[in-house]
Amino acid sequence: MAAPQKLVIASGNAGKLRELSALLEPLGFELHAQSEFSVPEAEETGTTFVENAIIKARNAASLTGLPAVADDSGIEVDALDGAPGVYSARFSGPGADDARNNALLVEKLRSVPEDRRSARYRAVIVYMRHAADPSPIICEGSWEGRITLEPRGDNGFGYDPHFWLDSHGCTSAELDPQEKNRLSHRGQALRQLVERLRTGS
Repeated sequence: MAAPQKLVIASGNAGKLRELSALLEPLGFELHAQSEFSVPEAEETGTTFVENAIIKARNAASLTGLPAVADDSGIEVDALDGAPGVYSARFSGPGADDARNNALLVEKLRSVPEDRRSARYRAVIVYMRHAADPSPIICEGSWEGRITLEPRGDNGFGYDPHFWLDSHGCTSAELDPQEKNRLSHRGQALRQLVERLRTGS
């Protein structure tokens, strides 16, 4: 039996690592966080999710010599002209964290009527076979919802406590992890990646 293929996950976000691992480990990959190799976070200089995901995957592949998977994702709020978008993780500026980012989002939307707080999570996942891969696999997913001003739920991370799903009558932070993986933007993109890795397409 062949040894599992090592794969580096170009993220230090524990929530992302859990979600990625749940979907990729069944394919026989031996997953490693880039922090295990002391890989520094790449500077996200891209203006799109695709650009940033490629930057992160190439950084991890280059410094480890292993195939790498990276995602870039964020939330797009229609009333804010698509912001915070690619700046979701650093929305509240230097030292940004989930609590500060969510507080700023609520502040900006407080005067916006509920029916105009439509939003979507968007994710791009990139798989690079090596740092010079000329044709990385790129997969995308999106998940529609709206922003609620009152946080609900303890699961998930990021903007999940404020991402309301009309279809389920709850926020994404109130979903159990398996259901979230089934529905989410990242889950959609990952299933595409899993299928392409499985079929070699």
